Amino acid sequence: MSYKIIFFDVDGTLTHHENRTISNETREIVKTLKDKGIKVVAATGRPLSLCEEIKELGIDTFITANGAFTVHNEEIIHKLSMDKHAAREVFEYAASHNHGLSFYTKELSMNGIKDDNILKALKETLSLSDYPQINERIYDEDIYLMCLYSDDKTAEQYKQRFPQLMFKRWHPFVVSVLQEEITKSVAIVKVLNYFNIHQSEAIAFGDGNNDIDMIEFVGLGIAMGNGSDKLKRAADFVTKKSSEDGIEFALKKFKVL
Repeated sequence: MSYKIIFFDVDGTLTHHENRTISNETREIVKTLKDKGIKVVAATGRPLSLCEEIKELGIDTFITANGAFTVHNEEIIHKLSMDKHAAREVFEYAASHNHGLSFYTKELSMNGIKDDNILKALKETLSLSDYPQINERIYDEDIYLMCLYSDDKTAEQYKQRFPQLMFKRWHPFVVSVLQEEITKSVAIVKVLNYFNIHQSEAIAFGDGNNDIDMIEFVGLGIAMGNGSDKLKRAADFVTKKSSEDGIEFALKKFKVL
């Protein structure tokens, strides 16, 4: 099979799953793929503003906010923003109950609530060692994704209060707040159409449950060795860990490199 495009999750896939660094081997692989004419896309839960180190690899197409905002260079391919009234209601409810919320526009901001569990989750999911900026009128902007930092009891409270919204847990202490279904695979469809590439000609690499729909959709779905058990069951192939050059191992196995 001749593959024309590869979608890479970022954290735990392109980056080392323990120390979050990007190896020189990974940098060389991205360069080699591009030199071969294979398109390389980052598909991440991060907002675009936290993708600068990925841009430095030479990647110019980004699926961000788990699929809600997608760009090629400066051109917007796909975006889904929340209703501003709904966003404000959740914002005000969280503030009144002292619950942490983060907001994904092109940048990342929060509502100012601080808690050790929130900081731990920010580190584990976005490699942040401090809280992002506070934007007290964030609901006036285009919000592509909101994340509630909570346990199951608090998340249930929000489900009862906002039945028109969806709440999807993707981390032990993080729940996505969605107005409509947002997935990486929906964004992948837009990218494939943009470049006129068939899904059978696409490969995807991931490590988390938010990558499942992505690796199931493409022609070849690969789970990292450090990935979740659920993702591994859905994958066509399980490679080595990101710390063990799992990307290179898989691409050589399938003769892409």
